[in-house]
Amino acid sequence: MVGTALVNNLKNIRDHKNNTRPGIVVDEIYEYDIDSTKSELAEYCSKADFVFNLAGVNRPEHPEDFMKGNFGFASELLETLKQYGNKATIMLSSSVQATLSGRFGDSEYGRSKKAGEELFFDYGRECGVKVAVYRFPNLMGHSRPKYNSAVSTFCWAVAHDEPFTVNDRNTELELLYIDDLIEGMYDLLEGKEQHCEFDGVETVLKSDGRYCCVPLTHKVTLGQIVVLLEEFKAQPSTLLMPKMPEGSFAKKLYSLYLTYLPTDKFKYALKMNVDERGSFTELVHTEDCGQVSVNISKPGITKGQHWHNSKWELFIVVAGHGLIQERNINTGETVEFEVSGDKIEAVHMIPGWTHNIINLSDTEDLITVMTCNEVFDPGRPDTFREPV
Repeated sequence: MVGTALVNNLKNIRDHKNNTRPGIVVDEIYEYDIDSTKSELAEYCSKADFVFNLAGVNRPEHPEDFMKGNFGFASELLETLKQYGNKATIMLSSSVQATLSGRFGDSEYGRSKKAGEELFFDYGRECGVKVAVYRFPNLMGHSRPKYNSAVSTFCWAVAHDEPFTVNDRNTELELLYIDDLIEGMYDLLEGKEQHCEFDGVETVLKSDGRYCCVPLTHKVTLGQIVVLLEEFKAQPSTLLMPKMPEGSFAKKLYSLYLTYLPTDKFKYALKMNVDERGSFTELVHTEDCGQVSVNISKPGITKGQHWHNSKWELFIVVAGHGLIQERNINTGETVEFEVSGDKIEAVHMIPGWTHNIINLSDTEDLITVMTCNEVFDPGRPDTFREPV
């Protein structure tokens, strides 16, 4: 997961598709994986001027394979760099489970990660090389379900209508989203990484800390994750998009959930309300910003002819040629706007002004995107018929 995402995003910088990090210059990317050859490792270690070591084992057949995978390859990598006198900065992906006490306890996995950390620190001191050891919490990104990520498993199961089990909905996870991790790696490349220490319970930011970290994490319970996923799953039928503020866990989880959708769920039907005048289709509902709809009016048709006390709307004609008329029901003042898909504009429907929209074409449909500050409630419609 991390290697794929990092390489994809480094390629974006190399190919000048991402220009948000002008301090990073990428000429070549050497990808070394479990199926790569010793000669490739030698070539890359002789040429690289920055090394990301993301290799590791977390589900071996035998406990002793933890040390082999998490310590053994690290030794080989560092020895090869030494062989070529390469002083490249090197990053190590470790885990908070390398803490051998506190809430993470002691495990073969943690011991292997801790051994790998010490190997890197010793290498840095011996060779005068900058070493950046990251102890990551649980990572959240597109990865194999039913393997080592509960979030990936839940996303896959909900998206595919498969059963899943939550043993304790109150269990809390600290999660680092893959995009935030990548931004942290960009910071490292620019020499702006953040440092920290571990007190056995929490990660503490510290300018002279031994470890590096990406501090933008989210603490959520399994129950909160499942509730959000069920809301995401229901969205095509409810049209309700849950609140997803910028930087929120919900926003990141929704993006991740979508990556697990089977292709036959990429598309879903919307309810079109069709009559002889055309159609009206609600597209999206939100909890706090109302709804978005699309209205199609056939040639010569007038729609609307109503007013609202507090509800307001925006009419945005995206195709066709029309006329919007509004009249203040108290003063009688009128205003009208000629609108066209050739010049897309937004027109306010003001509370207390009755309004309509007329298709001026004899041959073309008039297509209007309409936003409203509230989802229509038939029990409290705040809509009163009155011609302009």
